[in-house]
Amino acid sequence: MIFNDQQPIYLQIADYVCEQVLARKWQEGSRAPSVRELGVSLEVNPNTVLRSYDFLQNLEIINNKRGVGYFIQEDAVAKIIVFKKERFFDDELPPIFRTMDLLDINMNEVESAYRNYKQQQ
Repeated sequence: MIFNDQQPIYLQIADYVCEQVLARKWQEGSRAPSVRELGVSLEVNPNTVLRSYDFLQNLEIINNKRGVGYFIQEDAVAKIIVFKKERFFDDELPPIFRTMDLLDINMNEVESAYRNYKQQQ
């Protein structure tokens, strides 16, 4: 995984975990990689992974079964979608709207570009 300087590493790892769940690579109800396993695979300190897991546990996306490990919650996909939508609207859209205003781009142009994007998928 390549980390960027724009966001704390533990949040980037949390995003990675969420992407794995949304992509159905990690199933709801299944065991998540251990802190040590994920740290080794991502080449980060296990304490950083633990911080990510604590963050996700606070969002009720994963839970810790003492002595067994971390598990993906049964409703994790729905919770991730809600969380990521909030972040998208709060963090990502405002700069896009500013750019749209500066370039005089209207919503019809955006909708057309989005339709083209979806057709290419």
